[in-house]
Amino acid sequence: MKDTALRIADFKDSIFGVISRLARENNAVNLGQGFPDFDGPEWLKEVAFRKMQEGHNQYAPFQGTVGLRQEVSNYYKKFYSLNYNPESEITITVGATEAIYVVITALINPGDEVVVLEPFYDSYVASIKMAGGIPVPVTMHAPDFTVDRQELEKAITPKTKLLILNNPHNPTGKVWAKEELLEVAGIAQKHDLYLMSDEVYEFLLFDGAKHVPTATLEGMFERTITVSSAGKTFGLTGWKIGWICANEKVTKACRLVHQYVTFAVSTPMQEAVAEGLTKLSDYLPGFVSLYKGKRDLFYNELKSLGFEFAIPKGTYFMMVPISKKTDLKDVDYAMKLIQERKVATVPPSAFYLKSTEGEKYLRFCFAKKEETLRAAALNLKGL
Repeated sequence: MKDTALRIADFKDSIFGVISRLARENNAVNLGQGFPDFDGPEWLKEVAFRKMQEGHNQYAPFQGTVGLRQEVSNYYKKFYSLNYNPESEITITVGATEAIYVVITALINPGDEVVVLEPFYDSYVASIKMAGGIPVPVTMHAPDFTVDRQELEKAITPKTKLLILNNPHNPTGKVWAKEELLEVAGIAQKHDLYLMSDEVYEFLLFDGAKHVPTATLEGMFERTITVSSAGKTFGLTGWKIGWICANEKVTKACRLVHQYVTFAVSTPMQEAVAEGLTKLSDYLPGFVSLYKGKRDLFYNELKSLGFEFAIPKGTYFMMVPISKKTDLKDVDYAMKLIQERKVATVPPSAFYLKSTEGEKYLRFCFAKKEETLRAAALNLKGL
């Protein structure tokens, strides 16, 4: 038989799937893949069931249900004073992962370069390669995960078309300061680049940290493509409801791709998320408090075990330095923890193309029940 497509010849299984499989095989506490081991709000599940009973079970419009696009528009206006037209500037996707793929496929031609800030979410690079683009890494340097302006400028060439930014940032937990965003935005404007801003953790902020959507910065509304989703906000990652907010021209291109990839997204789940978004103001304080408690608990446990690092201000991840605990690199140490201590983490070198800084860290997910976090800490006490 003939070979499969060259565009995927160097692809490997996602590190998240690999770690979850090893966790199952070794009966390890899984703090690797980023999803809660508890359910989302009961009231929202009841809304979804009601939407099914009301008959919202056939194909939705391919661009998304009218109700959900309107409520996405409403919350961007309410929380950020951003005005997106739900008819022409918002598209509903199968989670943020499809949104990322759709945006990159809609924008990138073979040979176009895309700047990715490493460590990065792994689907960025996969999507770029499938579009025939060339990922160009620029490192966010530890321990503060800052970007060097000169390094970023140097990475941009006449072939550069898109820059990808993730805020709040997975895997580091960093929340970008407005001054940092302005610097990156200024470079995007100077070189006439599109900027895809992945903001799926926009509401998961701690200790007074503020989320500044890239599209709110002066001169950035038209060139920013914002990606977000309901999965992280409502703790219902399996619903896979995401969206793209962009100018009309980019939205039209994204919709052309989306309609031939998935066509439509789950109708009752869209209707439920639309209702859920109307309750964000009441829901978010409890949501943030819940995850802050988990963060504080696990951070204190790791500190007591001798791990030293700054507490993350956003997301539900911790990038934990390991050099004081072992001479092993991240992959080997992660395997050791899975096999010997029965705790699964993600080795972040999978999120780098250029730098070796990831070899000195592990990523822990603390979106878990209290008993799960305590069990992991107990297992790690043998280190």
